[in-house]
Amino acid sequence: MAVALLVLMLSACGAGKSLKKAEQSYALGEYFDAASWYKKAYAKTPPKEREQRGIIAYKMGDCYDRINYTLRARGAYMNAVRYKYQDSIVFLRLAKMHHKNGDYKNAAKNYELYLSYDPGNVLAANGLESCELAPEWKKNPTRHIVKRFALFNSRKGEYAPVYGGEEFDQLYLTSTRDEAQGNDLNGITGMKSADIFMAKKNEEKQWEEPVVLESQVNSEFEDGACCFTPDGKTMYFTRCRKDGTAPVYAEIYVSQRTGANWAAPQKCEIIKDSLSSVAHPAVSPDGAWLYFVSDMPGGEGGLDIWRAPITGTEIGAVENLGKEINTPGNEMFPTFRSNGYLYFSSDGHPGMGGLDIFRARQQEDGHWRILNLKSPMNSAADDFGMTFEGENYRGFFSSNRGDARGWDHIYTFEVPVTKYTMTGWVYDKEAYELPDAVVSIVGKDGTNEKVNVKKDGSFTYNLKRGMSYVMMASCRGYLNYKQELVVDTTEQDQEYVLQFPLSSIARPVLIENIFYEFDKATLTPESTASLDELIKLLEDNPHVTIELSSHCDYKGNDAYNQRLSQRRAESVVNYLIAGGIEPARLIAKGYGESKPKLIRKRLAEQLGFVKEGDVLTEEFILALPEEQQEICNAINRRTEFTVLRTTYNLYK
Repeated sequence: MAVALLVLMLSACGAGKSLKKAEQSYALGEYFDAASWYKKAYAKTPPKEREQRGIIAYKMGDCYDRINYTLRARGAYMNAVRYKYQDSIVFLRLAKMHHKNGDYKNAAKNYELYLSYDPGNVLAANGLESCELAPEWKKNPTRHIVKRFALFNSRKGEYAPVYGGEEFDQLYLTSTRDEAQGNDLNGITGMKSADIFMAKKNEEKQWEEPVVLESQVNSEFEDGACCFTPDGKTMYFTRCRKDGTAPVYAEIYVSQRTGANWAAPQKCEIIKDSLSSVAHPAVSPDGAWLYFVSDMPGGEGGLDIWRAPITGTEIGAVENLGKEINTPGNEMFPTFRSNGYLYFSSDGHPGMGGLDIFRARQQEDGHWRILNLKSPMNSAADDFGMTFEGENYRGFFSSNRGDARGWDHIYTFEVPVTKYTMTGWVYDKEAYELPDAVVSIVGKDGTNEKVNVKKDGSFTYNLKRGMSYVMMASCRGYLNYKQELVVDTTEQDQEYVLQFPLSSIARPVLIENIFYEFDKATLTPESTASLDELIKLLEDNPHVTIELSSHCDYKGNDAYNQRLSQRRAESVVNYLIAGGIEPARLIAKGYGESKPKLIRKRLAEQLGFVKEGDVLTEEFILALPEEQQEICNAINRRTEFTVLRTTYNLYK
């Protein structure tokens, strides 16, 4: 009994020393060191001391949580729950760790459990919503293409890439790789303190490996997450100094370019509160505002995004971006695209897990419209720090997805440019291609172009998403033919194929699919589509007058056929007049059986038993087999139009 008591006392004594060192490290913000001491204290605390074990487990989980050791944090929080840690916040913390590991089922369970203690908690409610949204986003990914960029990554961590250079041929990034200055490991992260590195493109426009930025910007402290003014002459970046006796607070520094180098940086006096951090600077595309992240009083909780006007070398009064952007969670790493869209990361809005990347656009009424970029841009891990290659929707970002240590790495992203193309074919309505044709293209956006077709009568044209176009094909000796097109707004590639069949002004043109009731001149409903197309053609060619002719086969009385064909031609003319065509532009003529069909090349090739130049007279038809006779009689029963003039009202 005495021996057991002695062992227990020695164990408690060891736990006390470790716990004291853990608390000291935690107070300085050295969470990596604190986690190590809490782990030792936990191991030295007897299992019977359940309350103490629960407290230490929770604090250990908190430290791992802060340095992104997600799996270890989850295990520590689970131990805290097992030992009945008294504060219900442990369920929210554990839910978040399940969430960050993509375990949405257990995350939802713990969010619900925490909400039973705190029903109005925004973070828990958003987290629970996330557990429903995230699986659907994974099943239905966006068109983003995401790839890990091996050249920029090391065996340590890299994050917050940002383009530099007028040609976007430089990339600045923050890294804890071995080449960073200093030899000591950072008590906060357990790695070397980060420095700013830069990669360049060579003469072949290929990226080279990053090298440490040779300037006074880097120091023995944590330096990184930089940004530039639009002219590229000023750099803002984050520095975390430490002295070993007080907590660490991030600060923003500014450096001016002097030739090819960066001058000694100066601290930006943004806020007077020395107990608040300011970090992650970003300059608006117009250079008028400095956006940054801070935990200063007056925010929504956690880290918020703030901004302040830039006037010369001075930074003006700060303002919070408000509740639409900021949440009780953390909003971090603001950045801009050249079109003015704000991108930032948050673990407070509904998302995939850890930090998700969001796009925000401020509308005319001042409100922000916010969009989660979803999968695959976002993952269950932390995703943040986008940078765009100018106006292109491609670039780099950082993520710790797939890294059990929680270390960040550089990824590329790109949304393939959606292609909207049109292929058009211009041809003689009763023959073949018209290589001399020209197509006029007019767009609602002011586009006004003329396109020459190729030898095969085709042409291609790149369209704009959602745009309306009017296209008119014309060729000497033919009527114009107009097509209208409204391009889709889908994000999938679209190819449109349009036909431009031109009607000759030198010979009769068949009007296809014109039908009459048997032995009558009454048009059937099936005829309206073709006649409406003819109305459109006449409207597109307002100076044309035509003769509408109707023809019969050789069967029946000649005089009867003549009268029937005349009535049928008049029926067509009456339909066109009712459709808005001026009567003076139309002449109806019935020819009975007096003008049998002249076979042209295309029709000859289609039929196969006649040749070009044949005329389908009664004598010719009766010499054919019975089945072919009926085909030829059907061809003779036709309605055509012939252009008479092309100058109607032209000089009026």
